[in-house]
Amino acid sequence: MGLNSGWNLSRRRFVGGGAALALAPMLPAAAGAADSEDARLMALLQDIAARGDALEPLGLVDRGGVPNVEAFRRSFTSAQIDAYRGLNRWATQRMARIKRDRLTSERQISFDSMLADLRSQTDRLRPDIIALDAVRPFNHFGGFHVEFASTVSKGGELNYNTEADYRRNLDFIAAFPQVIANAIARFREGIASGVVESRMTVANMIAQIDALLAEPPGASPFTSAVRDFPASIPAERQAELAAQYNAVASDRIYPTYRKLRAFLADEYLPEAREAVGISAMKGGTTVYTLAIEQHTTLRLGAEAVHQLGLSEVARIQSEMDKVKTAIGFTGPLRAFFDYIRTSPRFHPKTRDELASGFAAVARAVDAQAPRFFNHMPRTRLEIRPYPAYREKYEAGGSYNQGSPDGRRPGVFFYNAYDLPSRFLTGITTLYLHEGAPGHHFQISLAQENESLPDFQRYGGNNAYVEGWALYAETLGFDMGLYKDPLQYWGTLDDEMLRAMRLVVDTGLHAKGWTREAAIAYMLGNSGMGQSDATAEVERYIAWPGQALGYKIGALTIQRLKRKAQAALGGRFDIRGFHDQILGSGALRLSILEAKIDRWIAAGGVAIS
Repeated sequence: MGLNSGWNLSRRRFVGGGAALALAPMLPAAAGAADSEDARLMALLQDIAARGDALEPLGLVDRGGVPNVEAFRRSFTSAQIDAYRGLNRWATQRMARIKRDRLTSERQISFDSMLADLRSQTDRLRPDIIALDAVRPFNHFGGFHVEFASTVSKGGELNYNTEADYRRNLDFIAAFPQVIANAIARFREGIASGVVESRMTVANMIAQIDALLAEPPGASPFTSAVRDFPASIPAERQAELAAQYNAVASDRIYPTYRKLRAFLADEYLPEAREAVGISAMKGGTTVYTLAIEQHTTLRLGAEAVHQLGLSEVARIQSEMDKVKTAIGFTGPLRAFFDYIRTSPRFHPKTRDELASGFAAVARAVDAQAPRFFNHMPRTRLEIRPYPAYREKYEAGGSYNQGSPDGRRPGVFFYNAYDLPSRFLTGITTLYLHEGAPGHHFQISLAQENESLPDFQRYGGNNAYVEGWALYAETLGFDMGLYKDPLQYWGTLDDEMLRAMRLVVDTGLHAKGWTREAAIAYMLGNSGMGQSDATAEVERYIAWPGQALGYKIGALTIQRLKRKAQAALGGRFDIRGFHDQILGSGALRLSILEAKIDRWIAAGGVAIS
C-alpha cells in the first residue's frame, strides 16, 4: 500500500517503531542528570506522538479515541506527504539535542529505536520513492476500499456508544467520496508516469468491490451501526440517525464504490502491467530493495534471502518426512502432500468444526501460559470467522488488536471459506500465531503498558511483530500441543509456509517468477491447499517484501534464545527471556540483539 495513504494494514502511526511492553514500571534513574535526560526524551517522544496523531485519520481510534475527519479527507494527497515530511524533519532535529549517554539503558533503547525509525522514514519520503509509491495508493490485499468497510461497521474500530459517537462517525463515513477521489487522482498520476499495479491485483480489487456492492445498502457494513443501537439513545433519535446513515450509504458510499469500480475496470486495468513482480514495474528494483530493509530491519540482498529460504525448505522437509512416516504413510513426501490435500480426514466438514477446534486450543494455551509468561494481557481475545464479504480474499487467519483500555477485545479471525481447502492439522499453530501467545500477547501487553512512549506501545515492524508470532508457534512443543502427529505436521506445514515465503517473494520480485510458477512451488513443497496457496502468492504480489519478516524475525529470536541458554545455563528462565523480548517494544533486530546481550552480561537479571 502507498506510504502516503494514511491507511495501513495495522493502522500503526506513521512515526513509530515498536509494539511491545516494558513489563515493569520504569525505575527512577540513579542520577539526577539521567533522570532529567530521560524526562526530556519522554517529553519529546510524547510530542512526536501527539503531532503524529494530528496527521493520522485513525491515529487515536485504536486506543478508543475518535477519527480525525480532516486528516481523513487529506488521505492520498501531496499535502499529507508534506505534513509527514515536516514532522520527520522536526523530530529528527529535536532528537539530535538529546544526550544519549545521559539516558538510562531502557531510554537508550527508545532513543535508538526512534532515531532509526526516523532515518528509515526519511528514505521512504524521498521524492523518487514517493513517485513510485504514492501513485499506488492501495491494492487488493488489506486495501483501503475493503478495510474502510470493516472499520466503520458496528464492532469495528469506531465507537458506537453514544449519540455523539454516531454523529461524529457519520461525518467520517461521509468523507469517503473525497478520499476515493484523491486515490483515483493518484492512480491517474501512475498511469501518466508508467508506475502501475499488476492486472491481477486490479482484477481482484474489482471483484472485491463487486462483493461489497452485492449487499444492499440497508444490509451493508455502512449501516450496521443503525441496526443495533445502544438502549441509551432515545427512539426518535434512533430513527433520525438510521435515516441519515441509510441516506449516506445509498446516496454517497455506494455511488462512490461504483465510480471507483468503473475507473479501475475502464481506465486503470487496460494500463496495468501484465507481469506480477515489482521488478517489472518502472523503478521496481529500487522499491524492492527498500522493502526488504523495511520489513526485515536488516540490509539483506534478495539472493541471500532466496538461498536462506531454499536451505530452510530443505531442513523442514526432512522433518516432514519423519512425521509422514509416523502418521503411517509410506509413499514419497510429494504424494503425501496430495494425500493431505484430498483426504477428507484432514479437512473440516463444517464451520462449527473449525470454531470448536480453535476454542479447544485456546483453553489449552490459557492453562499453559503461566509457565512461560510472567504477564498476561488484560484485554480479552475473541475468536471469529471472517465476514462473508471478506473471506474469499483473506489468508487463513489474522488478528485485529483490541483497545488499550480493554473495552474492545482483540479478535482472532479464521477463514472458513472453501472448507475442503482448510486443514484441521493447522488449527493449533494458527491460533498460537494469530491469537495467544502470538499477536494478542505482544500487541495487547504493549498497549496496556503506560510506562512506554507511545511509539513503542503502538508501533511495529514486521520482522519483530511477525517474527514473534512465528516464534510463538514453537512454544507449542513445550506446551505439549504437538504430541498429536497431525498437529505436529500442521506446525511443520506452517513453518514451511514461512520458509517458502523467502523463496517465493524473492522469486516473484527479483527473479521474474510468474504467479503460476510461485503457486506451483508452494503446492510442490507443502501440503497447503490450492485456495491458500493462491491467496498467499497474490498477497506477496500485492505487498513486496512483507512476507520476509516472519522467518527472518523468528530465526533471530530463536538464535537469541539459544545464545542466552548457552551463556546462562541454569540461570536461564524462559519467563525472564520473554520479558526481555517483549519488554521494550517491537525493536529492530539489531537493537533487540544488543538488548539481549546486555541482559546476558548482567547474568539474566533485568536491567534498568
